[in-house]
Amino acid sequence: MQRVVIIDDEPLARKGLRRLLARHPSFKIVGEADSGTSGAILIRKEKPDAVFLDVEMPGSTGFQMLSELDPRPRVVIVTAHAKHAMHAFDIEAVDYLHKPVTPARFDQAIRRLQNHKQGSAALSDQPYSKTDKICLRTPERTIVAAINSIPLLLAESDFTRFHFTGHPPLMICHPLGDYEKLLPSPPFLRIDRSHIVNLDLIVRLDRSSRDEAVLILEGVTEGVPLGRTAQQRLKSYLT
Repeated sequence: MQRVVIIDDEPLARKGLRRLLARHPSFKIVGEADSGTSGAILIRKEKPDAVFLDVEMPGSTGFQMLSELDPRPRVVIVTAHAKHAMHAFDIEAVDYLHKPVTPARFDQAIRRLQNHKQGSAALSDQPYSKTDKICLRTPERTIVAAINSIPLLLAESDFTRFHFTGHPPLMICHPLGDYEKLLPSPPFLRIDRSHIVNLDLIVRLDRSSRDEAVLILEGVTEGVPLGRTAQQRLKSYLT
């Protein structure tokens, strides 16, 4: 039996999570809170196995509350705001749910909690699924992209340019290293300082010499130039 708490300032949101959790008898709700302050008190009292946590609440955010806890329980972020996705990965949240939460997506979070308790790692280390998605935020919009639609990430100073199959590239205000930690490996592989490639979307490798080659990826108009070290790194994952 896993003991969990729900922390959300919206009564309807807490009710929805109670309903979803009722479908999983191996999880028991041991308390609810409507703010970061009361949530911290509840967690210290009950010492739950996991917490379903909203982010934007009166007083302090869910992330601020977590920073005050040591140790802290496993966390599933539940929020209406996609902008918090990167921070959720930074704190090694087990999962990140976007409101309104569907039963199927909630069941996936439950499986991740169960796997995590058995010794697996947080969200970024979960087994890769073709249905996994990532939230990418620009100043104008937030894009929810399927993992398997991303053939290439390219570093451009402190920014990262995402390439997609069937859609134009998108520039994101985060360095490439953030996504090296975030994306599952495999299929994503950082082959050099500037490139992360999706091994599942490789079309071919054209070699002009031992030291020079061009990697062709599905959905990317220009090939990715590879030096000898990058070729060897790629070969070690493909053979």
